[in-house]
Amino acid sequence: MPAAGGPGNAGGACAERLRRALVEMPTVGVKRDLLFAALGRSYTDEEFDELCFEFGLELDEITSEKDIISKEQGGGKAKGASDVILYKIDVPANRYDLLCLEGLVRGLQVFKERIKVPRYKKVIPPNGAIQRLLITEETSQVRPHAVAAVLRNIAFTKDRYDSFIDLQEKLHQNICRKRALVAIGTHDLDTISGPFTYTARSPSEIKFKPLNQSKEYTASEILDLYRTDSHLKQYLHIIENKPIYPVIYDSNGIVLSMPPVINGDHSKINVNTRNVFIECTATDITKAKIVLDILVTMFSEYCEKQFSVEATEVIYPYGKTCIYPELAYRKEKVKPDLINKKIGISETPSKLAKLLTRMCLKSHVTGNGNNIEIEIPPTRADIIHACDIIEDAAIAYGYNNIQMTIPKTYTIANQFPLNKLTELLRQDLAAAGFTEALTFALCSQEDIAGKLGMDISATKAVHIANPKTAEFQVARTSLLPGLLKTIAANRKMPLPLKLFEISDIVVKDPSKDVGARNYRHLCAVYYNKNPGFEVIHGFLDRVMQLLDVPPNKENGYLIKATEDANMELQSKISTQIHFPNEQLAMQTRHANHLMQSLKKNIQHDSFGLLSLG
Repeated sequence: MPAAGGPGNAGGACAERLRRALVEMPTVGVKRDLLFAALGRSYTDEEFDELCFEFGLELDEITSEKDIISKEQGGGKAKGASDVILYKIDVPANRYDLLCLEGLVRGLQVFKERIKVPRYKKVIPPNGAIQRLLITEETSQVRPHAVAAVLRNIAFTKDRYDSFIDLQEKLHQNICRKRALVAIGTHDLDTISGPFTYTARSPSEIKFKPLNQSKEYTASEILDLYRTDSHLKQYLHIIENKPIYPVIYDSNGIVLSMPPVINGDHSKINVNTRNVFIECTATDITKAKIVLDILVTMFSEYCEKQFSVEATEVIYPYGKTCIYPELAYRKEKVKPDLINKKIGISETPSKLAKLLTRMCLKSHVTGNGNNIEIEIPPTRADIIHACDIIEDAAIAYGYNNIQMTIPKTYTIANQFPLNKLTELLRQDLAAAGFTEALTFALCSQEDIAGKLGMDISATKAVHIANPKTAEFQVARTSLLPGLLKTIAANRKMPLPLKLFEISDIVVKDPSKDVGARNYRHLCAVYYNKNPGFEVIHGFLDRVMQLLDVPPNKENGYLIKATEDANMELQSKISTQIHFPNEQLAMQTRHANHLMQSLKKNIQHDSFGLLSLG
């Protein structure tokens, strides 16, 4: 029997998946011929797939612009699209240095020992010619931080320019959290003049011509203009409810940008731009520094002085002055024995240092070989702990080259008691003639509240911060809505329908470190033209028999009538079942004519309901 939902696991594992889903693994699309030209040699698809694997990446798809449009919009829309072969490469979410062709090629070339790790330099112009960005006090109410830099005498081509724009978008979607934490603005420095001022003003005071528009708009009009824009509408909520909006001016009062929404048209860059002024406004200064470092290190390769970046002075409201970009190098020491032990290999310190250098972590052995000193470049913000360094050593060594050994620790696995009980119950309940359903762990607020005649605030439901659909707004607090939706989806099936589910529900619990707790519940539904109380009662008795709980008042269970405004008829029992090292409180319900929970097309039938938790 098809269910209305699919299988789902709730609680900690579900929450972890949700957290990971917020930062999806980025996919970098690069033109194959352009990539091979930058690498200095050609590969077959199989050879390049193997190279990616060796470097810790994955060649996800080989396609073309024409194929992509054809799949998404149909063959008619793909007419005239490019047939150039594209490689779609999956990149780890924290490897910001691999989000563009330039970083990818640089990383692979260093990995194959064809080039050395570049040294990035911050250059301060002589004679006080440094560009300045002044931050006013008003910005503290919206986006208090800003960093900036200049790429001087850069040589763009069409492909380089496209890569530059694409990297900004990749960073916006990744570390910038859709511009909520950081917003990047790039400007043609030759069309504006410093010092620049980063301030915040009321929407009516801000007026400029947005990027690629033909006339000027006020800030409020700009938000209305882009409210239906498929790309920019997702960023409007960041500032639209603020009393003042952030804005950057040059010394002549020309608007450079209104972050995080749109740049001004006056300073837009193009393929002929020679000097690029980069500003990043932010609510998180650490993320802003990382974003700026990544952007300038990737494209300073095309500057007249390769890998050199012109610094900018940022002056805060209370006189504090900072020079950006930081391009900070730091050193870490890791013991070779620790690396060997964690990976499961036996390599000399010098070999380990060489492996790390291949991963853009310039390393050398110090002392008597007891330590390896590693220099962390500004491109590797993902290196936080020693384990990150060890992971890179393992990648360079090759996971397939690590010899498989039997673990020295002897352990005997044992099934989690609650899961063991659940599996035993599932088998016996299925043998009793009930069909198991597996429904989604996420549902809508209406499912667990409105349709059951309850207020959402009384459910202690865990809400999803940024739900993609109205069907998945909260973690379920009951198994009942899922089973009722399953019946609704199978209303054409012959009656009676006898369904059960044993799964976790999730409720808020401030005492837990994740703020929520899992409970294992059992819910059963008997759906027929007649109420079927005797069927659901027999089901309850069978469950209690399996759990060895006698039907008596002293140490077992009993059924009592109770009043509930949400249901026309309900019986309720309460008992405690003792297991070694744990105690489960169980509650059952029988409800007849639960009409407000169901769709109109099945509202004239009757239900027997059992809910154990």
